[in-house]
Amino acid sequence: MKVYITRRIPEEAISFLKEQGVEVDIHEEETAPDRNTLLMKGQQVDAILCLLSDSIDREFLDHARNLKVVANFAVGYNNIDVNYARQKGIAVTNTPDVLTDATADLTWALILSVTRRIVEADNFVRAGKFEGWGPLMMLGTELSGKTLGIVGAGRIGQAVGKRAVGFSINILYADNSRKGGFEQVTGAQKADLADVFSGSDILTFHCPLKPETRHLINEDTINKVKPGAYIINTSRGPVIDEGVLVKALKEGYLSGAGLDVYENEPELHPGLAELSNVVLLPHIGSATHKTRTDMAMIAARNIVAVLNGERPLTPVN
Repeated sequence: MKVYITRRIPEEAISFLKEQGVEVDIHEEETAPDRNTLLMKGQQVDAILCLLSDSIDREFLDHARNLKVVANFAVGYNNIDVNYARQKGIAVTNTPDVLTDATADLTWALILSVTRRIVEADNFVRAGKFEGWGPLMMLGTELSGKTLGIVGAGRIGQAVGKRAVGFSINILYADNSRKGGFEQVTGAQKADLADVFSGSDILTFHCPLKPETRHLINEDTINKVKPGAYIINTSRGPVIDEGVLVKALKEGYLSGAGLDVYENEPELHPGLAELSNVVLLPHIGSATHKTRTDMAMIAARNIVAVLNGERPLTPVN
């Protein structure tokens, strides 16, 4: 049994795979394997442990004739042709439930950073521009009494909302179903997406990437967002049309944005990096030692289960 791992992962999972008799082939570079390498490796293995940036499409699945399982090192799996994998009898798994708290914490780090101009102020001090306290210096936005709009009230969205309670903030959320327990704990109110857009001072996205969620922020919907609002995205980059976002930020229609994911990751839309009212992170929503180790172990256990003829722990298909 052989697995190809498209990036180095925590050592605990690599050791576990080897202990289970699985031969491990690891792409050691920080950058993703090129397409030819990915296709070639796919032909040689029984399992692949991949990232969201690895395209596991029809071409790859047709090349990988011995493949039995695709273990995605992520909750999302829009990088995988799940239906075609099902047709070919290939299991697809993900790593749900383990990155909820880490991503919710980071969402609030972005909210606080952009509303209170933390990164901008840090750069100000480091540049030697701080010459003493002033009444009008680095004024930001107070959160108490404001409205937080949550687009997608799954595990992460609800965790973000629960953390909002301590800030005395109102909560609106848009989701396909009502979350009664969440409403009871936080006082959140379910609303149509348009009402969440127009009624929120801070708009945070926690929805999966599907055809219907691609470019939820676009040329038409940006006008429905409350003027002066902040936009936070720790879900999937293509949920937002980055060109539209940059234009709204430059024109002052939005007060700021905090992004951990990007439409054409790792590339940024021209002009985004030059904006001082935007906090940009390198997709670190799950980047804690515990969370990344838990993700790696789930992926590894899924691989071992499938290769042993058992049901995977967290099947997608």
